[in-house]
Amino acid sequence: MSSGQPLVSIIIPVKNGMPYVADLYKMLKCQEVDFEFEVIVIDSGSTDESLSVFPGGDERFRLVQIPSSSFGHGRTRNFGVESARGELCAFLTHDAVPADSLWLRELVRPLREDENIAASFGRHIAHQGASPFTTWELETHFNGLKQWPVVWISDAREYSRNQGLRQVFHFYSDNSSCLRKSVWRSYPYPDVSYAEDQLWAKMIIEAGYKKAFSWNSVVHHSHEYSFWGRLSRSYDESKALNSLFGYKMSSSKKELIRQIVRTTVRDMKNAIENGWIFSDFGAVIRQPFDNIARQVGYYLGTANLSLVNRNEATFSRDKRLMER
Repeated sequence: MSSGQPLVSIIIPVKNGMPYVADLYKMLKCQEVDFEFEVIVIDSGSTDESLSVFPGGDERFRLVQIPSSSFGHGRTRNFGVESARGELCAFLTHDAVPADSLWLRELVRPLREDENIAASFGRHIAHQGASPFTTWELETHFNGLKQWPVVWISDAREYSRNQGLRQVFHFYSDNSSCLRKSVWRSYPYPDVSYAEDQLWAKMIIEAGYKKAFSWNSVVHHSHEYSFWGRLSRSYDESKALNSLFGYKMSSSKKELIRQIVRTTVRDMKNAIENGWIFSDFGAVIRQPFDNIARQVGYYLGTANLSLVNRNEATFSRDKRLMER
């Protein structure tokens, strides 16, 4: 590929991205596209081998290093877009690896076909070796979005009254996404500690733009959390969605217990029906504890308890990662 003006700039915030970031770079090099693209890697203080695997010999790749103290989910992505030469700006996280050579082509396809589409996001599938419960959860989530390939507000009254509809319209994941820079100039990312992507999607949807889901643009992206890691991740998610959107992931202790029972019964049924109880018994044993951690995190993120608020750095996974 020549070094002409890129149509797409791929922006990747990185901090200690091994081992996935090495595979990510390999997959970017083999993308099959009919346009030019560049890759802007923004490293915020990696101490692992992330910098050593950066493909410096490829002129399409550009490395920018920033202090870890200056990183912000929205702020750093805004910096990447400001630095981009492409009119379309795609995003990956350092642990989201394109599943094939068509990831980029399919991600930008909706924006090339409809100028009223401001952004698109792609599908996630689990990393190799992931728990069968993780794999099932991702498949279920994105299968549910398949019926919404392009969304926009056609009925303002229904949008206003229907929280479930708003959640679909607001869902947007910067693990694998693409936006139109001309729209971003009017609507840059908000500088918030969590859910900057979904808050941005809310902004552009309510401004009258369309948002697309690119089913055929696929990345491997999943996590296997420890008990505390799951609780902290769920706490961050619940607190952000409550403060930014008014969504209550768990409204009471009664709801907390009900959801633990409901999700565990569901998961054990899946384990029996799909044979996971034999193929991955360890995951089956761990799953009830994962459900407890998730639902407790949801409750703590919504309940506004003074003890939790005073010790937020302990409960928030995102704050711990930012402070490393």
